[in-house]
Amino acid sequence: MNFLAHLYLSGENREVIIGNFIADHVKGNKIMTYSPGVRAGILLHRAIDQFTDNHPVVKLAVERLRPDFRKYAGVVVDMYFDHFLSNGWNSWSEEPLRSFTERMYSIIIASTGILPPRTMHMIPYMMNHDWLGNYGNFEGLNRALTGMARRTPFYSNMETAAERLKQDYDFFEESFDVFFPQLILNTGRVRNEILPGE
Repeated sequence: MNFLAHLYLSGENREVIIGNFIADHVKGNKIMTYSPGVRAGILLHRAIDQFTDNHPVVKLAVERLRPDFRKYAGVVVDMYFDHFLSNGWNSWSEEPLRSFTERMYSIIIASTGILPPRTMHMIPYMMNHDWLGNYGNFEGLNRALTGMARRTPFYSNMETAAERLKQDYDFFEESFDVFFPQLILNTGRVRNEILPGE
């Protein structure tokens, strides 16, 4: 899953939200430099990724894209799923999407003192282009995927991924609709284990 889903799955604890948000930029023992709440968010992020990567529905979706995007097929599926979450937001949350994204940006900005350098570098682009709010439209999705394609060390072809989604939209939407409720249930269990009483 990508940023929108990870933030959505974090719950209401601000430190868990931040940990989940920065997890990809925290490697090895660096996790021990953070507070218990942020560490819990990093662990939650890793649990979400593990469940996602090993789910048969996700594996099938990734294999469908592998001829086009090779090693980046999983990244593209993550982006597609954020698109569907954004597009169908009202089915998953009572809080309006704009309210949610603005709240997340506020939490992130209030935590800049502990964010890793790579996260800090990314935030201006993220906020200026409102990544979280724009995954649901093809223009925003295409902008995000094209930006990722520019930053990858190897050729990814991700600049074509938004158009590729249009060709097979129903399949990926159905994949998301099957997978995401299961991810929510699993994430809730993990969150309760990490933070009892959440």
